[in-house]
Amino acid sequence: MTDPVTLIDVDPSSSVAPYEQVRASVTALVRSGALAPHTRLPAVRRLAVDLGLAANTVARAYRELEAAGVVETRGRLGTFVVDPSAAEGGGRDEAREAAREYAARMRSLGVSPERAVDLARAALADG
Repeated sequence: MTDPVTLIDVDPSSSVAPYEQVRASVTALVRSGALAPHTRLPAVRRLAVDLGLAANTVARAYRELEAAGVVETRGRLGTFVVDPSAAEGGGRDEAREAAREYAARMRSLGVSPERAVDLARAALADG
């Protein structure tokens, strides 16, 4: 089994926040199948040390991955990749993931949350 740490890439010179890079990297690895369902991710502190990041940065990425339904945390047992076939509705919530990607893009552009919501509403109204 491949060590997930070797697959996660963080570019310190990127304008994208490190937690977002971790989140996006793990999401892409899960979607591609490189991280199979039930794969245990490294502990927050271990991944932070291995990637040269603060533990809070990795913890935030894990929280966002869990909120998106990509992983689940089982307390002291660790954090695991969710099996999409076992998820409610038979798969990940694609709309939530699209919203997260939109939010990340707006943050990277320096757009305020209020303006980003206004832009989304206008785009939805244009249908």
